[in-house]
Amino acid sequence: MKKITLLISILAVALLIHSCSVYNAITNAQRLKFKLGSVDGFSLAGVNLKSISSINNLSAMDIIKLTSAFAKNEMPANFTLNVLAKNPNDGTGGTKESSALIKNLDWRLLIDNTETINGAVQNINVPGVGQETTIPVGISLDLFKFFSSSGYEDLINLALALGGQNGSSSRLSLKVKPTVETFLGLMTYPGEITVIDKEFRDQ
Repeated sequence: MKKITLLISILAVALLIHSCSVYNAITNAQRLKFKLGSVDGFSLAGVNLKSISSINNLSAMDIIKLTSAFAKNEMPANFTLNVLAKNPNDGTGGTKESSALIKNLDWRLLIDNTETINGAVQNINVPGVGQETTIPVGISLDLFKFFSSSGYEDLINLALALGGQNGSSSRLSLKVKPTVETFLGLMTYPGEITVIDKEFRDQ
């Protein structure tokens, strides 16, 4: 009887340790935080907007390219949106220091709360050092397709607000859903995280 009781106690302790390990793995994986960083390399209809602060600074050649595209009901935009990821599992606050491998990051891009395109980024390592890791997300979309009711100048000003000389990601948001590798296998977040430029967010 004593042997059976001892065996049950050992199994109970083992089960408790395993349960705690599972809980910690899931909790640590879900502690990743995200924030929007800079917008880089913005081009509109082949015009590089990086050094342009207003529509009045466009050259004659730039205007020809942009008006030609607008006349065709097109405004193709290409840029890199930098997403900042932070892994707080740095060994402080009772957490175990550990890196996080994001196997897949599904994303949906919103501009002025209008949903546009979606995509995914794979295999991103976020070290558990409490510092930011930059995830470059390549974006290619036709602004005219999503903002066809806007006039020519409104579309140019929108593009400049995003990727011009004084541009920022403040009018963008990204809905992301990470799939993270753990010792239990791949774990996909149960819901999306809304990523903005003002603060780091988790689920």
